[in-house]
Amino acid sequence: MGGNLAAALVVVVLAVGLAGAVYAVIRLRGRRAIATAAQRATYDVLHIAELAAEPLRNGLTEAAAGKAIRHLRALTGAAGIAVTDARRVLAFDGAGEHHREQAASAAARSVAAGRPTVLGGRELPCDLVDCPIRGAVVVPLGQREGALVALSDGPPAPGLVQATAETARWVGTQLALAELDTSRARLARAEVRALRAQISPHFIYNALTAIASFVRTDPELARELILEFAEFTRYSFRAHGEFTTLAEELRSIDRYLTIERARFGERLQVRLQIAPEVLPVTLPFLCLQPLVENAVRHGLSRKPGMGTISIVARDAGAECHITVEDDGVGMDPATLSNPDDGIDAGQHVGLRNVDDRLRSVFGDGFGVVVETAPDAGTKVSMRVPKFHPGVRSGP
Repeated sequence: MGGNLAAALVVVVLAVGLAGAVYAVIRLRGRRAIATAAQRATYDVLHIAELAAEPLRNGLTEAAAGKAIRHLRALTGAAGIAVTDARRVLAFDGAGEHHREQAASAAARSVAAGRPTVLGGRELPCDLVDCPIRGAVVVPLGQREGALVALSDGPPAPGLVQATAETARWVGTQLALAELDTSRARLARAEVRALRAQISPHFIYNALTAIASFVRTDPELARELILEFAEFTRYSFRAHGEFTTLAEELRSIDRYLTIERARFGERLQVRLQIAPEVLPVTLPFLCLQPLVENAVRHGLSRKPGMGTISIVARDAGAECHITVEDDGVGMDPATLSNPDDGIDAGQHVGLRNVDDRLRSVFGDGFGVVVETAPDAGTKVSMRVPKFHPGVRSGP
């Protein structure tokens, strides 16, 4: 009897000891866990955001939206989600894809109004009996022409509204960073090209040759041309100010054309049509002068007989519309895609430089437009906003 009791006590002691050891191991493992539940949730959100950020840094395109859309739905917790631009749905994920057109229309209205919109079931009519969608949250993507549309399987709850708003704000930031990266790369290219496009060595040689030809025959004209050349180079090589006014740019162009008319005589005709209202408009320094030099050097110098350059600056409400047109030899539009091909490479550099600088300053909607064809002359057009944040002339 005593032996059985002792054996039972030993079993109990061993069981208690084993239980204590198991408990200690469990606690030790718990302390060694990678993270708490809250930390793990934070990691998951950040990881998903990083997966979505990589494609979005390429801009608001169909391909980028398609790669990011699944991760954006995970961030919002929506039943279905769409990313749109100003006109259409770029990508969709989850339930309710048959509501694409309604999502695109709602996004366009929200972007135009510049504020988020919450839609109920009545605003998303559907013929499908088993459609789970009962509402949607539409949030514009910051300054970008697009929106995030989160579809809900019930009336949109405040949590979905907040999650969609924060996700849209984050997407807008990624798109802004994408634009900044593009702008930096474009500006870097423009700065390199500006060294070549700022003032043409051919023009310097031709100008000095023309002035030399008048030193004996017409000393007064030679003196006038030297002064014009000095003012022209002073303006072109000035060391301050990223921007200038249209009036200042036109004054420099007039000096340039004065020297060129001394070379070409009656062969070079110039027509100006400038609205007085746009003379104070600010534009990037030396963005108009290279276009005029291209027209003379590449368009008219190769044309037999007389040629005409037309410079027009019109008042267009919130914008100034500028065109530089010549009736010279023109060129094949296909050659514009290769800036280093053929004898017109310098012209391509000048055009690309101006285009890059306009887009870097004012946005992608404000580049140059070139209309040309062989033996049909060349017309280069640009739009410049009258007012733009951070853009002003002066040092």
